[in-house]
Amino acid sequence: MAEIVAFSKEGNIGLIAVNNPPVNALSQAVRAGIKASIEKGNADKDVAAMIIICDGRTFIAGADIREFGKPPMEPHLPDVCHFIEDSPKPVIAAIHGTALGGGLEIPLSCHFRIALSSAKVGLPEVKLGLLPGAGGTQRLPRVAGVQAALEMITSGTPVAATKAKAMGILDEIVDGDLKAAALLFAKKVVDEKRPIRKVSSLEAKADSPTVFDDFAKSISRKSRGFIAPFKCIEAVKAATELPFPEGMKRERAIFTELQASDQSKAQRHVFFAEREVVRIPGLPDDQPTREIKSVGILGAGTMGGGIAMCFANAGIPVMLLDVKQEFIDKGMAVIKKNYANTVAKGSLKQEVMDKRLSLIQPTLAYEDLKNVDLVIEAVFEDMAIKKEVFTKLDAVCKPGAILASNTSYLNVDDIAAITNRPQDVMGMHFFSPANVMRLLENVRGAKTSPDVYATAMKVGKTIGKVPVLVGVCDGFVGNRMLAKRTRECGFMLEEGALPWQIDKVIYNFGFPMGPYAMGDMAGLDVGWRNRKAKYDSLTPREKANTILDKICEMGRFGQKTGSGFYKYDEKRNATPDPMIEELIIKHSQDAGIKRRVITDQEIIERAIYAMINEGAKILEEGIAARPLDIDVVWLYGYGFPIYLGGPMFYADTVGVKKVYDAILKYKDMVGAEYWTPSPLLEKLAKEGKGFYSK
Repeated sequence: MAEIVAFSKEGNIGLIAVNNPPVNALSQAVRAGIKASIEKGNADKDVAAMIIICDGRTFIAGADIREFGKPPMEPHLPDVCHFIEDSPKPVIAAIHGTALGGGLEIPLSCHFRIALSSAKVGLPEVKLGLLPGAGGTQRLPRVAGVQAALEMITSGTPVAATKAKAMGILDEIVDGDLKAAALLFAKKVVDEKRPIRKVSSLEAKADSPTVFDDFAKSISRKSRGFIAPFKCIEAVKAATELPFPEGMKRERAIFTELQASDQSKAQRHVFFAEREVVRIPGLPDDQPTREIKSVGILGAGTMGGGIAMCFANAGIPVMLLDVKQEFIDKGMAVIKKNYANTVAKGSLKQEVMDKRLSLIQPTLAYEDLKNVDLVIEAVFEDMAIKKEVFTKLDAVCKPGAILASNTSYLNVDDIAAITNRPQDVMGMHFFSPANVMRLLENVRGAKTSPDVYATAMKVGKTIGKVPVLVGVCDGFVGNRMLAKRTRECGFMLEEGALPWQIDKVIYNFGFPMGPYAMGDMAGLDVGWRNRKAKYDSLTPREKANTILDKICEMGRFGQKTGSGFYKYDEKRNATPDPMIEELIIKHSQDAGIKRRVITDQEIIERAIYAMINEGAKILEEGIAARPLDIDVVWLYGYGFPIYLGGPMFYADTVGVKKVYDAILKYKDMVGAEYWTPSPLLEKLAKEGKGFYSK
């Protein structure tokens, strides 16, 4: 077996080669190996300079995630970086692939840095609620300048080699054989007797006295609610105010504070959950799947068009079917406009847009779907229409083709039952806009074959989604839980709250929008139609809560009509509407409900804890296999704040016992019909456990 870090010599140059597949992560063995190799090179009188280079497809691409959450093992990365920098012989980093996190902090502690033109470098720790803790916040501003360092560290976004060279991070960009180029560069350093350059001895200068405050303001909207980006600014500021050793101490203190924070724990949970969610409990990792070379989409509306774009973006040909030419023309026009907007922003080249458009073939004939490997139906959310469509698909599609419905709440088993191939039928619930939203809620029916839902999960990854596998029930995971939040917010309107108060609280909690602003944006008629479709299954109190009905009956459907819960100006800016306040107050009077002050805390508890309780029921019923499946649905489909980790993780952070006690309180206040704790939640609360600590 190859050594994880091997030391060899080529002439008077020492080669330190890291070989820790798949991404040369900075494990304890890698850290120790680099340190030992530097020692070896310095002890060898024939070695004049050293090169750190990596085998495989990338340079060091970050920390070893297997060491996350475990006690740190020596040598610690900051000490290894100091050791490299203090080498009396020049050390050169030779970078290919990606140098991320500690994988960039190692090169920053080297005396010279070269990279292939295809390489990228970055410090993505902020995405885990952390900061670069091995000198990244202290060394980067010294080589790249304060503004560039702030942008890189607070965004976590890697930069290409050409930009990194322009910023001063790299000394040279090379092409071809990296090892040969690095040896040539090292010989030049030795022959020209270039002085050793320690980044720590450079000065980090603030571009202006207000640069840090100005930068914090510039990211305030995008980084709303997050702690880490602002702590990163604090650490970079320390680089401009303190000597290097003191700056390192400050960086370490901030890193330790962040590492212990609930936000970082939540963000690390999200990191692992996103990777784990694609693994299906009960199925092997090498589960056979079906090959998907072409796809049919039914319905050229907003949803169908967005789904078609997802597949075209991944290079998969699409047949886009609708029943009328005008629907097809309108749908294709929207797709072209969406692509053209991306080209105009510079995010897509015209030739790439043309290639993607050429992969979407419109049709009016079901017969044209006879050879596709997967069909996704995105027609009107009506069971009779869905059944009619699936009867036609069953007749025309080839054996082995997967038939999927984009339904957001209808029973997939009922749809499957009208076909002669229920084993090939499942739900693939995309979220709007489908070409943007990352969640794909894959719904496994009672008779869906394992290779079918395994294929859907694989396809989800192929088209850039975060796929989650769930079972059949009304609304599946996301909409089923959302219905409980919607119910409680509706009840609170009757009891004393107003839409703008609820929206503000939910927004401040960390969601992108409150429920009423969101309803106005999506179109209140959509929610009204769903309410009417489910009317017979509503409780008497839910039926009697006619606030939405009254608003829609006035023709107020939200932004598109200029008014809904809010009123809108020509730029769609919202303002609270006194008429709606009067309507709600009168509704309460007519219903005999005495209005009272509803606190922000009550809004949080009733909106969020109702969802958590429903999530516990979903786990009990096996609709979701794991708490992380629920968290991922809410993080990527409904805008649950990343820094809170999803509803089930948030319950653990708050304390399941605290959630349980609040549910009992609302059981007395609102009624057992709505607020009876799920048996799982009750069990965990009484045992002092959480969803992730059973």
